Amino acid sequence: MRRRSAKAQLITDAERSVEEELRFREIRYVIMMSLRAVCVIVATILVSVHAPLLWLWLVLCLAGAILLPWTAVLLANDRAPRPEKRLFSRFRRPAGPSTLPTVRTLTRSPDAPEPKVIDADD
Repeated sequence: MRRRSAKAQLITDAERSVEEELRFREIRYVIMMSLRAVCVIVATILVSVHAPLLWLWLVLCLAGAILLPWTAVLLANDRAPRPEKRLFSRFRRPAGPSTLPTVRTLTRSPDAPEPKVIDADD
């Protein structure tokens, strides 16, 4: 019989699937680009009706029309960060003591036996 691990697995810790994450980013991109289109349309309507404080509304609409595509592309290309356990796992050092020899292990004590040398001529 196998023992269960002491740490419980939570469903809330599960990652989104790749398809679900991509779909979420696509929806967010479409919404942001739709807001950009609304900004352009509102700006043209405000110019045509000569609205009060036109300069303020135009600045806000143009800022939205310029900044929204840039942020939409950045957010659409942004993926969720990888879990800590998978990130560079093959390049991590072991948690235990270092396996490299230290200066103390390289020096021999005076009462140690002479090491045997194996020569190719023997």
